[in-house]
Amino acid sequence: MSSVSQSSSSEKPWSGSAVPYRPQYQEWPYVQADFKRMDESPDNSFYSDSRFVTHIDDAAIASLRRYYDTVLPRKGRILDLCSSWISHYPQAVEKAAAQGELKVVGMGMNNAELKKNQVLSKRILQDLNEDPNIPLTVCDEHAVSGLQSADTADGDSGLLDCTTCVVSLDYLTRPKEVLSSVRELTKPGGSCQIIVSSRMFPTKATSAWIKRTPEQRLQMVGDYLHFAGWKDIEIVDIKAGDVANAPRQDDGGLHGFMQMMGMSGSDPLWCVRAFKRE
Repeated sequence: MSSVSQSSSSEKPWSGSAVPYRPQYQEWPYVQADFKRMDESPDNSFYSDSRFVTHIDDAAIASLRRYYDTVLPRKGRILDLCSSWISHYPQAVEKAAAQGELKVVGMGMNNAELKKNQVLSKRILQDLNEDPNIPLTVCDEHAVSGLQSADTADGDSGLLDCTTCVVSLDYLTRPKEVLSSVRELTKPGGSCQIIVSSRMFPTKATSAWIKRTPEQRLQMVGDYLHFAGWKDIEIVDIKAGDVANAPRQDDGGLHGFMQMMGMSGSDPLWCVRAFKRE
């Protein structure tokens, strides 16, 4: 099991456990029909209307921020894939971005939403279902020419330290290609953090996603990462691990009672994370 402490300057270890992903297939098991959607109209049209809403509830967002506080870097470069008007990053990460110590690049589909996201230092509009290749401009200029030379492998390479993607992978029709492209622009030791919950736009989610149980979806995300070349893939139950991380004041009232009875009282939340090893 890999440690996320190498990619984060946080002194707060995550108390939850990570379950190793175990590949079940030797070859890519998915076919084109798995990535069909009920609504096959152009995504540019679907996402043209701004939606300044959150796609997980407030309790899940709080848990995600506490998880991110333990794994996201404070220096270097983060790619927020399928980004929107908010990235759910913790205060320490937002502060590092505001001070210029951390660069956060957002890739999304709606210009107004991206403009409202103040943590972003760069904004890129791109339909990943049309073009799954991550543009080289997400990295610093000096990283593009060599894509990781030996003398920058342990320093500021200009490549990605981490990529986050919140409840959006279910909409990608070419997830292996996208995640492979992300990996190519990630420095050795960098991570990819795919956040999964239960909410979705069902007309735009892929057929494979809709037909599977939550547990099967997590395994499928692991498959995407595995066949894209990522290593040390793990599945983290963020809500279960957050019981020990949440502040004491969250323990009282209805939320505390529901936790005591084994009910989270909010959206489920997992992270399927992986690392670049080479």
